[in-house]
Amino acid sequence: MHIVYFSQYFPPEMGAPSARVYELSRAWVKQGHKVSVVTGFAHHPTGIKAPQDKFRISRRETIDGIDVVRCYVWATANKGIGKRMISYVVFMVAATLIGGIRVSSPHVVIATSPQLLCGLAGYVLAKRFSVPFVLEVRDLWPESILAVDAMKDNLIVRGLRRVALFLYTKAALIVTVGEGYKKEIQERYGIPMERMHVVPNGVDSQLFVPGNRQNEIRQEYGWKEKFVILYVGTHGMAHALHVVLDAAEQLQSNHDILFAFVGEGAEKDNLKELARDKGLTNVRFIDQQPRSRLPAFYSACDLGLVTLKNTKLFQSVLPSKIFEYLAMARPILLSVDGEARALMEGAGAGWYVAPEHSSALREAILKAEQDRRKLEQMGNRGREYVMRHFDRTHLAEKYLTLLREIAGRFPKSSR
Repeated sequence: MHIVYFSQYFPPEMGAPSARVYELSRAWVKQGHKVSVVTGFAHHPTGIKAPQDKFRISRRETIDGIDVVRCYVWATANKGIGKRMISYVVFMVAATLIGGIRVSSPHVVIATSPQLLCGLAGYVLAKRFSVPFVLEVRDLWPESILAVDAMKDNLIVRGLRRVALFLYTKAALIVTVGEGYKKEIQERYGIPMERMHVVPNGVDSQLFVPGNRQNEIRQEYGWKEKFVILYVGTHGMAHALHVVLDAAEQLQSNHDILFAFVGEGAEKDNLKELARDKGLTNVRFIDQQPRSRLPAFYSACDLGLVTLKNTKLFQSVLPSKIFEYLAMARPILLSVDGEARALMEGAGAGWYVAPEHSSALREAILKAEQDRRKLEQMGNRGREYVMRHFDRTHLAEKYLTLLREIAGRFPKSSR
């Protein structure tokens, strides 16, 4: 089977979207299928392309057997919704035109969000070849934009709602990363539940293998024997990281506790300025790291941090970093209610704290620091749980079964 996957983000870009597309595609290639990924030139989140890509319209390469078709994208930093919307539109147009020229004879076409407009490019190609169109929903647009107050309910948002309804209606199959997303789509857009299936995010069990806490990361950054609370990922409006800095301020007198933030995002400069204004000496900001280096960071920490803003929509979200912390046998301090809380508590692998509650974060951190044996037990339970339920290879097999079934309903696409 030839699977075409539209995604604006793909390695070497970091983050959950690119990791999911790459790891699923790699697994399908290993099973003997052809996978073509139509994506942009890497630039996220800094807005800077590699020198050799700056003036190129398209480039084709092979990565681990995956046929990668890169398309022009207007590179902009992950700041400012206006510029990013322009970038999304430009990629949609480029992916539609270039994908239509450089990709042929697919059996199924998948398009993933974020961003939503990517779905239009996938739909056009699927219609051209009379094959099933699969919409993968990793973020609910435009609901996520409204949830973080990035934009008011204006003409653009209403337009995005129409695009979402169009794509949900036209998709032969909708794949979401959580049950909550299915419910939201059904309630907001009236899409029947039987047209939607869940293939959650997972973890690359070959990459995320527990290692020694006293490793090169602790040496490089001078963490020594400190109790390290680690946040890895986007520093964005959705993540309420200013609340974590409030908790860090309350813990200033405990010189054994350190907060480490690894990654980039629209709010990073603001967070660094806030930390300076508060005079925080127990906080470190570390630039985004290659994915291959993340397991060493996870191994070096004592507690993994997962936070989101306190909104009803985010109760449907399963942040992908949860699976990576669990795979690395690191317990989680979770400040996200709903599905994420149910998963973490089901695994018995951490503490839940009400979102945007700094004093509760402080108390949970103090409790965790005082019981190292419990931390180890939670970490081991989490590792066992995620390997049993969220190994990416097994999830790829589940996804492939869905793709085969949907392709079988389209005579022109089946082989």
